[in-house]
Amino acid sequence: MRAARVTRLDGPDAVEVAEVDEPARDGVVVEVHAAGVAFPDALLTRGLYQYRPEPPFVLGAEIAGVVRSAPDAARVRPGDRVVGLTMLTGGMAEIAVLPPDRVFKLPDNVSFESGAGVLFNDLTVYFALSVRGRLQTGETVLVHGAAGGIGTSALRLASVLGASRVIAVVSTEEKAQIATAAGATDVVLAEGFKDAAKELTGGRGVDIVVDPVGGDRFTDSLRSLAPGGRLLVIGFTGGDIPTVKVNRLLLNNIDVVGVGWGAWAGTHPGALTEQWAALEQLLASGKLSPPEPVVYPLEEAAAAIASLENRSAKGKVVLRVRD
Repeated sequence: MRAARVTRLDGPDAVEVAEVDEPARDGVVVEVHAAGVAFPDALLTRGLYQYRPEPPFVLGAEIAGVVRSAPDAARVRPGDRVVGLTMLTGGMAEIAVLPPDRVFKLPDNVSFESGAGVLFNDLTVYFALSVRGRLQTGETVLVHGAAGGIGTSALRLASVLGASRVIAVVSTEEKAQIATAAGATDVVLAEGFKDAAKELTGGRGVDIVVDPVGGDRFTDSLRSLAPGGRLLVIGFTGGDIPTVKVNRLLLNNIDVVGVGWGAWAGTHPGALTEQWAALEQLLASGKLSPPEPVVYPLEEAAAAIASLENRSAKGKVVLRVRD
């Protein structure tokens, strides 16, 4: 089978598409049509992720395709359209084998390419807003990195989950158009976002900040919160991991909340199934629109991963594995 694999830890340029043996292990065997690309893929190419497999290894944590075979106890059957999670490696290939509890039926109204862009980002954001962020109806959400994968997911989901206002923070006017299309009610530039958010909320501030960026925006994110607000720490695509002076938390009774979706899923049996059931209902009903990812052919896996590392990606990035 064809697969995108890391041959050396030199960054995305070290990703090669080659013929490799099909995986030979027990589980649900899926003929992969599309595979999602996520920021951990970029980190894995440099050996910078907390999980460090030895090269060569196949990248890819999320897939969409058709079941070839499944154990009798699985919830899916041969021929089913599905999405699934390898969680970290093995997805960017024509065949993937997944544990039965990480494979879910894909609604008929969602394409394979959109489906491959749903799991990592939408499950993370759903968990962030509903579980860790305790989003309440009528609250205001501010989203950093709003034109990226997590950002566009947050823009799509926040209003569906009850937010009355969703403020997107972007770095360029071009990315502002992407954020608006994804569902932002307001768009502000990263430079001066705190003052802009305060003005938009009549000086009160926002209830939730979704932050997959980190870096030097962190302090102003805290300052942009309303009393009782929550800053959701999802990642550090900005590079630097910020620190917090905890006296700031006392002044306005605000929270800094870690969002470790993978860690939560690994320690809470049934969490993935419960979260997917909620998302599937929203997607199948049309209340939540599926993502419209940027699609690369499998042969351009290196470029797709590089677009996340250099922050040129506009929305979710997906590989088309087979037509």
